[in-house]
Amino acid sequence: MIRDRRTDLIKGLLDLAAFLEAHPEVPVSSHVVAHHFPDDDRDDVMCAEIDEIATYVGSRIDFDDSPYGHYATSVCFGPVEYRAVAVLAAARARHAAERSYTGCIDPDPTPDL
Repeated sequence: MIRDRRTDLIKGLLDLAAFLEAHPEVPVSSHVVAHHFPDDDRDDVMCAEIDEIATYVGSRIDFDDSPYGHYATSVCFGPVEYRAVAVLAAARARHAAERSYTGCIDPDPTPDL
């Protein structure tokens, strides 16, 4: 399954590159990011996977994302970035708590007259 996912992604990227090359009239972004998120949800396992990826790609851990509860590394190929990110448990809990208020508050500042 992982092999199929990898093969499908590579084929899709190559197909996109060929399409964009053949259609110069189609606008493109200034950059593209391919994200990888570990399948496991335990912080220690996810961080170990990101550390291993950092070793493979020759990069460091990106501590700029640390305040948000993300443990990440990346490598760039010009404007194309491969970024591996572990969203740690505290960040997932904070996000879930914030989302729990969805629909409970009406942000419309217009007072009822």
